[in-house]
Amino acid sequence: MLEQVNTAKERWGGVHKMIDSWLNERQALIVQFCHLSTAKPLCHEETPLAELLQNFCQGMMDYCSAGHFEIYERLMVEAREYADGGLEFAQQVVPNLDKLTTQCVDFNDSYDRSCDLEQLTKLSEDLSRLGEVLEERFQLEDQLIERLHTAHRELVAE
Repeated sequence: MLEQVNTAKERWGGVHKMIDSWLNERQALIVQFCHLSTAKPLCHEETPLAELLQNFCQGMMDYCSAGHFEIYERLMVEAREYADGGLEFAQQVVPNLDKLTTQCVDFNDSYDRSCDLEQLTKLSEDLSRLGEVLEERFQLEDQLIERLHTAHRELVAE
């Protein structure tokens, strides 16, 4: 996943400051995910698992919110302005992103506030599923950026 975000930053970096910032948030989220995935729940020397979980959940919700309420909206505006088929593409992709966001919110609701022993036994499996959700989400987002923004980068002034 981290390699894919670096590729996305290379392809679209500098195209628009908002997208650059969002891709940086994505990279930070992936790093948090990796730290959380390798955390040792009972080790006292590292950051407590509950704190890692809470920080990750907050970062994930911030990232998802920025996507839905800033990035997707901006890309939809561009699609409407240029009327080159991008709006129809977005209308197919965004509902899938909404479903993936719901899965992220469900994970957040399960782990953000409290984490008991029963939840800890499911954490590894839940993180694995969430990793697949995030990867699919990132791929769809990259397609949106490619189709709705990159095609117009010369026309869109920062």
